Amino acid sequence: MVLVDTSVLIDFFKGKKNTGTEKLKTVIVQNVPFGITFHIYQEILQGAKTEKEFKSLKKYLETQTFYEPKVPRITYENAAKIYFDLRKRGLTVRSTIDCLIAQIAIENNLYLLESDKDFNTIAKVVELKFF
Repeated sequence: MVLVDTSVLIDFFKGKKNTGTEKLKTVIVQNVPFGITFHIYQEILQGAKTEKEFKSLKKYLETQTFYEPKVPRITYENAAKIYFDLRKRGLTVRSTIDCLIAQIAIENNLYLLESDKDFNTIAKVVELKFF
């Protein structure tokens, strides 16, 4: 199963061709189970430019599998620990949400499909499985 990050979905919806979008096309064609988190859902929707685009994205995204925290308090605690451990090493990620997405991928045993360099930084303190 694959967790598709916002970074790939944005490019995919814009019709961009890059490694992430090509991998997503492969996932879709090969019928590999994939999904998103509620945070990714929010990030995609808040990027809509028009009401029509918002409704179209919402309609599509509502059909996706949503991966959730197993035990929310522990999930958020572990995501905070990822951020804390990075900071201790002098490393910074631009979004704390990426730490949460990484933690959800870990605890749901998911491969992460992303094109955001923050996940490479996160992988320095936790074991992520990249697609």
